[in-house]
Amino acid sequence: MTSPPTQADIDLEIAAIRAAREGAETHHPDRDYAPYRSTALRHPKQPLVPLKDPEAAELTGPVFGVTDVTALDSDLTRQHLGEPMGERITVQGRVLDREGRPVRGQLVEIWQANAAGRYPHQRDDHPAPLDPNFTGVGRCLTDDDGGYAFTTVRPGAYPWRNHVNAWRPAHIHFSVFGTAFTQRLVTQMYFPGDPLFPYDPILNSVTDERARQRLVAAYDHGLSTPEWSLGYRWDIVLDGPAATWMEEGR
Repeated sequence: MTSPPTQADIDLEIAAIRAAREGAETHHPDRDYAPYRSTALRHPKQPLVPLKDPEAAELTGPVFGVTDVTALDSDLTRQHLGEPMGERITVQGRVLDREGRPVRGQLVEIWQANAAGRYPHQRDDHPAPLDPNFTGVGRCLTDDDGGYAFTTVRPGAYPWRNHVNAWRPAHIHFSVFGTAFTQRLVTQMYFPGDPLFPYDPILNSVTDERARQRLVAAYDHGLSTPEWSLGYRWDIVLDGPAATWMEEGR
């Protein structure tokens, strides 16, 4: 019986991949990234099947309207009867195209663990407390300046079973929709200075250092609200050399 990999094993694999790609600029990681074990199961193995009418999928897919999104959806601390536990934060930013122009009217969704690092999902059996006042999901539409804003709590780190003693850094999942649900892009936002960065194979699957840093939000004291919340700024760039890494091709 093969022993499960340790953090030291994962560190060696990450170091070997980095050494092999030193100096190379890559915007998206390989579909199979060995240190991130489940990548082998997260993408198609057969050639893609071309559609005769690609637009047909968008015409028959789900749609949303402005009236479906309310102001309460973007404040994850006010969606239940009581206050959630944890450090309240505000996350703001803009959705931009490759030329730095605002992308207006885009549906931005987030989901995250609670302050103890627990998701309210039946498959999450992490022995950390659930919070009855925190579901961990929110959404909003970008404004005319491409801006979005969420009020939430800072998520906690949590263990996962990629290898022995594997822990995910605190992060918030983001998805951005274009003009149809088939154009959905998914990514993750991290917090500055997290000590778990070097040990996380998901973050390190982004082998380009500059692209990896674009996944980390910046603390912005100007966004902090006195006696209420700390502020973080994180812009999402959809394409081009400064693009935010997205989980496409998985």
